[in-house]
Amino acid sequence: MQAQYSQLPAALQPLRDSVQHNCHISDAKYASDFTMCVYLLKMREYYRWEKGYDFAATLPNKDIGDWLSQREELWEQLVDKDFSPVELNGLQYDPFDSDAINQALEEHQLLYSAGYGYKEKPHFFLAHLEKTVAHKDYCIHVSSAEYARDLAAPPAMSLNKQIYVRRESLRRMLWERLEEWRWNKPDNAMGRAISCYDFENNLDEALEQMTEVEIETLTLHEIGEVTAGELLGKNWREMISAFPRSRLELMARAVRDHLADALSTLPSLIERAHPPSLHFYFANLSGARKQLYPALLNAYQHWVECGDRGQLEAQVSTGREHWIQVARELIALHESRVTTAWQDMESLIEQKQL
Repeated sequence: MQAQYSQLPAALQPLRDSVQHNCHISDAKYASDFTMCVYLLKMREYYRWEKGYDFAATLPNKDIGDWLSQREELWEQLVDKDFSPVELNGLQYDPFDSDAINQALEEHQLLYSAGYGYKEKPHFFLAHLEKTVAHKDYCIHVSSAEYARDLAAPPAMSLNKQIYVRRESLRRMLWERLEEWRWNKPDNAMGRAISCYDFENNLDEALEQMTEVEIETLTLHEIGEVTAGELLGKNWREMISAFPRSRLELMARAVRDHLADALSTLPSLIERAHPPSLHFYFANLSGARKQLYPALLNAYQHWVECGDRGQLEAQVSTGREHWIQVARELIALHESRVTTAWQDMESLIEQKQL
């Protein structure tokens, strides 16, 4: 058992420490956004990562409790702090200047990323760079072992045309979803996805296989996000930043996610006709996305029961046109009245369920 960041050369420890410090500041400001159940589960897995325990290992509950208290005390000290510069080779970089930092990290085969996620939460990570792939006019970076990360650790993000896919975070997310499903073992999309792999007899191999498959799905979604961003322009970004940490933000992000998947993810998954990926896609639809798009769920259920992809294929073109129209109507409402339009924007999204 060994914390992965201890594997970094001593000369790079200040870099790792400065990135992790900013991760702690972000967590101090945003960890309370999780429900208690989700928070405790994520903290348990955060402890597993930080202490270097295997997934199959039994974690020491008392040690976790002590660690949790210490971490929350640290967060109390950091909650009002500003993010610190990232230190590398005696130089200091703006923590959000990912391009400059990654250029300096090329010789070390490391990957850094900084950006904003749901509710405008800042995310930072430092990891081993596994590979960089050029795809059309996108640059896809895939990382493996992570040396610094925050509590949420989203497995994929995009910034401009740079796409970051985090193998270790995806693997840990899959592990968390497996653990959640095992509580009651419901007959649902997640259960169907899990049944495609031999988790009962070979946990590590099954996790690795599923991770490898779902890296492609994450990449497809992020390509869709980039494409949707090009279609909607800077006005969408300005609109989202105007109402962070609100119900409307959650609903608007669901609209854009549906558009991104209609542009990229779903067409490819349906064409490949790969059941594990399709099941896992539907297992990960959030509550807001389910609420806004029952027709897609009905098409999935039809495929599960009948093996017919026709309804799913029809929803790709229907959804693409529908969600871009909804997104543009939201932008128009926002530009016309800004905050006074928020209630009308929520009503618009609810009325535009598909």
